Amino acid sequence: MPINSYDDYPITWRPDKTKLTRPIYQSLIQQLEEDILTNKLQKNTQLPSQRELADYLDINFTTVGQAYKYGIEKGLLYTNIGSGTFVSPNAFTSITISTNHVAEHVIDFGLVSSFEECNHFVVPFIHSVSNNPNVVGLLNYREPMGTNFQLKTAVEWLQTQGVRTTIQQTAIISGVQNGLAITLAALFTPRDRIAVDRYTYSNFIELAHLYHLEIVPIDFDQEGMIPELLLQECRKKKIKGLYLMPSCNNPVGFQLSFNRREELKKIILKEQLLVIEDDIHSFLTTYFQKKVLPPFQQLLPNQTVYLSGMTKFICSGLRVAYLVFPEHLRKKIEQAIFNINVKTSGLDAEIITQVLRSSETVQKIRMTKFARTKEANKRFDTYFDLPRPSNPYPFYRNIPISPEISPSVVEKNFLEKGIRLYHSNRFTSQQQPDPFIRIALSSNHLEILEKGLRIIKEEIKNYQ
Repeated sequence: MPINSYDDYPITWRPDKTKLTRPIYQSLIQQLEEDILTNKLQKNTQLPSQRELADYLDINFTTVGQAYKYGIEKGLLYTNIGSGTFVSPNAFTSITISTNHVAEHVIDFGLVSSFEECNHFVVPFIHSVSNNPNVVGLLNYREPMGTNFQLKTAVEWLQTQGVRTTIQQTAIISGVQNGLAITLAALFTPRDRIAVDRYTYSNFIELAHLYHLEIVPIDFDQEGMIPELLLQECRKKKIKGLYLMPSCNNPVGFQLSFNRREELKKIILKEQLLVIEDDIHSFLTTYFQKKVLPPFQQLLPNQTVYLSGMTKFICSGLRVAYLVFPEHLRKKIEQAIFNINVKTSGLDAEIITQVLRSSETVQKIRMTKFARTKEANKRFDTYFDLPRPSNPYPFYRNIPISPEISPSVVEKNFLEKGIRLYHSNRFTSQQQPDPFIRIALSSNHLEILEKGLRIIKEEIKNYQ
């Protein structure tokens, strides 16, 4: 029997004990889902303590703990050390970003594209590869990691980005998103904990939830993730992995400084963390900086899985990326690639390979995309007097808004004005005190970009 009477006790969640079935922890989470869907529980609601709920339901304390842990893995709950367990702000709201269901008249500032008008640079290579008499050899299941020629080209390109690898430790995959899924499937198991920046790539959060992994947000400054806070979390409870976007964090836009990389390196070594390095923006940052900051793959080659995407760089419609892994992880990575992909399109991989082998085309693409990125940021600055992040030419910029306004209301109201954008709530697993809207600068022609910025400028005062 319960120790306390709960007739008049202000408990924040009252599951129906008569509906509990075995396994009880799963049954509890099913009730939690129902109560969220029916608005009986609002996001960021603090749930009863494990002992309190166990007493209320007259069940074992560890069963409630198991249920809460399961809820965290599913992305329904989050914890604040010393404060308790809360309903996630993203519970039952898909945070996967896509172009589905966007009307043609809407200016899309949500999806981060990569100046699609540059795709014409790739067309001659599509014709060339398609007309090659040996093209039929690209249309089979053989060489699922890529041909030696394709991998050799990949290795040579990666070296320009500071990556030190071989064709034996490199694989061709179907985009970085695909590479993240492969890495999580190969190297992590349910309930493993992965540290991320407090604001991070929304689709990585969603993938982690799909694999039942726990996201551990770490605060940052303009140089990147704060090492002392990462170490604190490692000491509280075992963390297995670390997800970083070192060249340009999505959505904040900071670039990890050299000193910060060195500081994080020491902690990663000490705690034996596995690094997932998502470096999709390096092609641009190495171009305008005229120098290469060492990636973690170079600093910690035995602990880093490195991902370099060609979709932002060359063409979003050709789903190709390069995955670099330590030799000791080869078997697991190869097995996951086969189980998830069987094989990446050999045709797409060959087109990208031929583009990379044309230094003139590579230079034109980077020069053109940088010019457009530079101009897009300039136009943003004419409307909004806001500081640029430590990466001064990101594909996205942020505008602070009031924390009092619902994220769904912000997005819905702007959509009614013909603007699709995303609230910062999509880029975090917990409620944050400094919300903003993220504006993708690289997904529209500059004239459309300016039109959209003008509308946002007129409307933004209603949300600040």
